[in-house]
Amino acid sequence: MTQSRPLLLCAAVSGFATVALGAFGAHGLRDLLSSDMLAVWQTAVQYQGLHSLAMLLTGLLANQWPDVRAIRPAGWLMLLGTLLFSGSLYLMAVSGIRGLGIITPFGGVAFLAGWATLAYAIYRLPRSVP
Repeated sequence: MTQSRPLLLCAAVSGFATVALGAFGAHGLRDLLSSDMLAVWQTAVQYQGLHSLAMLLTGLLANQWPDVRAIRPAGWLMLLGTLLFSGSLYLMAVSGIRGLGIITPFGGVAFLAGWATLAYAIYRLPRSVP
């Protein structure tokens, strides 16, 4: 459990932040951002929420099967993806600096690498797992 605790904590904090940022976007930014930038904000919230749950899943799976070493890196890649993908979109939405969008694909690649690593880890689970 102790090895997965940091990942589980990051998942919980990210989930909390997802709800807070979603509410802030819906209520605090609605009249301040253009509809295009509000849509960018919402995309960031959606991807962060999905990957917060995925990080939680990887932390729980890593606790269940600690010998399958690829599980935890999958979660960390998803955290990196969240920081780069959602983070760049949040900054772009509030600053209007579209050049920040150049960072976003790196986050997308980290998401893809995280999901691929998780698929590999699941493939490597002991054959006795249903």
